[in-house]
Amino acid sequence: MQDHIFVKGARAHNLKNIDLSIPRDKLVVITGLSGSGKSSLAFDTIYAEGQRRYVESLSSYARMFLGQMEKPDVDYIDGLSPAISIDQKTTSQNPRSTVGTVTEIYDYLRLLWSRTGTPHCPKCGKEIRQQTIDQIVDQVLALEEGTRIQILAPVVRGKKGMHEKVLESARKSGYVRVRVDGSIYDLSEEIQLEKNLKHDIAVVVDRLVIKPDIERRLTESCESACKLSGGLVLVDLPREGRELSFSQNYACEDCGISIEELSPRAFSFNNPYGACPVCTGLGSQLRADPALVIPNENLSILGGAIQASGWNNIAGDGISRMYFDALSKKYKFSLSTPWKKLPKNVTDVILRGTGKEKLTLHYDQPRGKGTLFQPFEGILNNIERRYKETSSDAAKGQLEECMSERPCPACQGRRLRPEVLAVTVGGKSIDEYCALSVDAAIDFLDRLELSAQKQHIARQILKEIRSPCAT
Repeated sequence: MQDHIFVKGARAHNLKNIDLSIPRDKLVVITGLSGSGKSSLAFDTIYAEGQRRYVESLSSYARMFLGQMEKPDVDYIDGLSPAISIDQKTTSQNPRSTVGTVTEIYDYLRLLWSRTGTPHCPKCGKEIRQQTIDQIVDQVLALEEGTRIQILAPVVRGKKGMHEKVLESARKSGYVRVRVDGSIYDLSEEIQLEKNLKHDIAVVVDRLVIKPDIERRLTESCESACKLSGGLVLVDLPREGRELSFSQNYACEDCGISIEELSPRAFSFNNPYGACPVCTGLGSQLRADPALVIPNENLSILGGAIQASGWNNIAGDGISRMYFDALSKKYKFSLSTPWKKLPKNVTDVILRGTGKEKLTLHYDQPRGKGTLFQPFEGILNNIERRYKETSSDAAKGQLEECMSERPCPACQGRRLRPEVLAVTVGGKSIDEYCALSVDAAIDFLDRLELSAQKQHIARQILKEIRSPCAT
């Protein structure tokens, strides 16, 4: 075997008829100025020729799938073995990325928890099982008499496409209405959906008013909905603006909480069906911070204690001064008193608002004067509302000066929905498993005890999870 790789007449890109020899079995570094041809030599010449020779050594059938690489612009390369290329991969700054998602281990974890997990009620912790039609009907009949409901069958959930066949099938089956992305349509009209957007489609199976004599009809409607959707029933209460979800798959008999059939996407915090609805899967929220709103408690309100955008000019005669004059009169405090000496109930009202309690506001402007009666929103609530509503990057930047990252109050930084976090494998939720160290995570898998059926399902999944850890 030759001890060198010889390159003769390399002319790819910036290379100008380069000749060189590279020692084999050595770590060789190619350096030079930007644009001098380092990548052209390493990737477009040496690697390209090595990969081309490797593909040529395969059968014609295999080459059909791999494709034929072009010969690099070089006279010849001697002493070269088949070559591989390892691309540089920088770490991601995306707040949704974790070690598990970057290494793709989390994809297999989602598969493991969805296929072998044991669901529990997120409220009482009791293991939940499949729900029968009779149980679903009993819970619907428990609603207040006179309540108007719609029985819906969710046939498409978060899938891209125009779904013409789904709509046509519902039309041919005799159904009259369908709910698409929250809006009710008549199936006799033409429904055009955006092909590249995700859609939710639910067939309106029946519309009822809760009365003692509807049990038989309600039962038939629920059975029809389950047949259409594969076991799911949605009960829409339009006047109350809420919806009840029932499943023949899993439900808690005590709490009446139902969850859908477990799927890998339900365990993804990057998917709306699994992500915490409050923080949308980030695990944290940008919230107004009292310490940044009031950086110097020795100052008074008139002296500039409040540094939040829109509230840092109390000394003037604008709207903010109008609110603070009303607050000082109602709660009997002086705007000249240092912040740290104000009573706690006063500082709480200033920061968090008066709730439904209204203030008496007096205004005297060039365009007129008068009296208003309305509650005070509170500086913290005002900052967060304006941050959500504004589309101006400059305004957001000003507001962010008084905001900081806080763990999500709903999921406590765990990113997923409560019903997903209540699914366990070996007694641990997917979030608890991800919080383990690498050694502890491997040890958990080694000690994991599953039923014979679940072992058969999990065998290949566990192998894929362990393989990156082993390397």
